[in-house]
Amino acid sequence: MAGCVSRVELSVSCRSLLDRDLGSRSDPLCVLLQEVGDGRWAELDRTERIKNSQNPEFCKKLVVDYYFEKVQKLKFAVYDIDNKSFDLNDDDYLGGIECTLGQIVSSSVFTQTLELKQGKPAGKGTITISAEEIKDTRVVYLEIEAQNLDKKDFLGKSDPFLEFYKQNDAGTWQLVYRSEVIKNNLNPCWRKFSVPLQTFCGGDFNKPIKVQCADHDSDGSHDLIGSFETNLTQLQKAGGSSPVEFECIHPEKKQKKKSYKNSGVIRIKSCKVGVDFTGSNGDPKSPDSLHYISPDGINEYLIAIWSVGSVVQDYDTYQYFILLIITDGEITDLDQTRQAIVNASKLPMSIIIVGVGEADFKAMEFLDRDDGVLKSLTGEPAARDIVQFVPFRQFKNAPREVLSHVVLAEVPKQLVSYYKWQGWPPVKPPEIKTM
Repeated sequence: MAGCVSRVELSVSCRSLLDRDLGSRSDPLCVLLQEVGDGRWAELDRTERIKNSQNPEFCKKLVVDYYFEKVQKLKFAVYDIDNKSFDLNDDDYLGGIECTLGQIVSSSVFTQTLELKQGKPAGKGTITISAEEIKDTRVVYLEIEAQNLDKKDFLGKSDPFLEFYKQNDAGTWQLVYRSEVIKNNLNPCWRKFSVPLQTFCGGDFNKPIKVQCADHDSDGSHDLIGSFETNLTQLQKAGGSSPVEFECIHPEKKQKKKSYKNSGVIRIKSCKVGVDFTGSNGDPKSPDSLHYISPDGINEYLIAIWSVGSVVQDYDTYQYFILLIITDGEITDLDQTRQAIVNASKLPMSIIIVGVGEADFKAMEFLDRDDGVLKSLTGEPAARDIVQFVPFRQFKNAPREVLSHVVLAEVPKQLVSYYKWQGWPPVKPPEIKTM
């Protein structure tokens, strides 16, 4: 049966979305759900949010297992996100579609009209989805900087960011990576990043790659600084003290001005291809990896284990358990996780989640729910609060006892709540008779 399963990544873009914001454009995000039976849907993945855009091209790929012999019903739902909550119930719905994974996989490009409900179009909004099977486990690692970029802002310099596109078989360009924005800098140096080789160029080292450098504007009307085309074979020549340089060309400026040279230079400082054995954590030998063990023999995982373990190790004789989860990433199966926590709330246990690294931990904060009762997808409330989430980055420079204090602060209350829920009163200590 294993031969009938393949991993597929879905690229999503939208056009002409409804505008639900006053004074600005919508901030869309797309959620992927799969039918799990009885009319119920479970969230599989979601894209990033793009600010102020009615025509978003999402960078994050949605990953799903494709079973050739099964009909897999999917739902793509687009929301306007105006708050930091992971829950989508308080966000404006911009439209969605229902289809099967087979329909998407069998189409080179799958485009549908978005609907607010069946038979009611969401204005002129459309969604386009393309699928690509993941066959390659290799990863591209890049380190990039720029020099002498054009000044685009009237009252400042420029706020540059990079976008990488690969050319698909139809000759169109598909977004594969978008960098962070560096504010007010004409000589930026972006963070090191990695992209799966399959996503980056489909495993073809000679496939055309287009790189665009743009000036970020908060209203979404980003200004092109310049672009160039290359391929992975050329990028791989960079390394050590020999960066590869590309002139950043703005086509309109080049056409209008005979004296035009370029709008800056993009320097590829390093480009390596390797196998990603540690998921999002990178090479454990690199100081940038969360698995990297520093010269003093520690990393964030070890500190979290020591901070919590050194306290709870003395309490292993009670009929109560603590599940410690140390993670560097987001939850992709939130609905199943919610159900598991609701079920666990009836058991003698607490769940401690420590988030390491710089990932977006909004889902973890949603599970903590200090502001209300966590409920399953079917609406079943948790019997009691059992989850405590702490982002490690807030305690990186603090003494270990501070982390352990915050992480374990709610455990005594959670333990007492279990005994109260069971209706077990405290045991009275035996009276000591005095002579």
